[in-house]
Amino acid sequence: MELLFVVIIAASVGFIVTFVVRGRETYGMLLPAAAGSAAASVVWVALLWLGLTFDGTWIWVASLVAGGLVSLVTALRLPPRRRVADRALLSRLSGGKA
Repeated sequence: MELLFVVIIAASVGFIVTFVVRGRETYGMLLPAAAGSAAASVVWVALLWLGLTFDGTWIWVASLVAGGLVSLVTALRLPPRRRVADRALLSRLSGGKA
């Protein structure tokens, strides 16, 4: 049940990151939220396997910080890479005329 809470909170943080960071026109609105939720889930399960309990503070902090960081990195790194890839594709498709 706590894993569900972690996923929902991480998705909410990622959704907020979508609106705080500029450049969201180059990717889907839910991509940072999905990436953050996936990262938070993986960290949560890994820490459970390492012996942390679900009612401890550090498992929550580590999972949600990891989810927030992955959301932020996704939202910051994706737009410049997308613009470069779009320009290269346009140049290739237009035969170097554009």
